Amino acid sequence: MKILNPALQADLNSGKPVKLNLGGGLRPLQDHYLLDLVDLPGVDVQANLNEPLDQLPNGSVDAIHCRHLLEHIDNLLPLLEEMHRVVRPGGVIDIRVPHFSNPYGYSDPTHVRFFGLYSFFYFAADQDQPKRKVPAFYSQCRFQVKQIHIRLMHATWFDKVVRSVLQPLINLSSGWQDWYERRLCRMFPANEIQYQIIPIGKVNQQPKAQAA
Repeated sequence: MKILNPALQADLNSGKPVKLNLGGGLRPLQDHYLLDLVDLPGVDVQANLNEPLDQLPNGSVDAIHCRHLLEHIDNLLPLLEEMHRVVRPGGVIDIRVPHFSNPYGYSDPTHVRFFGLYSFFYFAADQDQPKRKVPAFYSQCRFQVKQIHIRLMHATWFDKVVRSVLQPLINLSSGWQDWYERRLCRMFPANEIQYQIIPIGKVNQQPKAQAA
């Protein structure tokens, strides 16, 4: 990891919380420092996100935005744990990734995973689990899932008509989103799914006792 912009280093040295746009490439965001693998014009931090964010102090980040990035990351759990470490309490991580029903997502040979309604509940505390509970023993880090929004395909006029009618309905609640994934997503696929998650702490996980 290499900090290229002296202004970012100055903010970190002064303790001012910063906002990061991870993997934004040619899509800069206002008031966000841009982190990318390649030293492109406008990139503030050059970093491989499969490696630790070792130049960022604990709790130094106010918000993280990553749009269509996590599907390319080989070491997702370590990256989530690094996000958990660097984002201050109450800071928001905004994530957009391909939904598992997106038929075009499978064409990209650099995609290593897809996401659905429950993906980030595998890192949620027991009290924050939805009606369909999922295991949360993959990491000690815990996130609260504040918002999930599913966006349907809009490649054709038919897609756009379906999207205008169906998308507001399925995003009314997590129950409707679950119903969509179980019953409709293969017929009316989604383009992407967006999450807003907040780091809330860690849990102590005791190793399982060995059988005698």
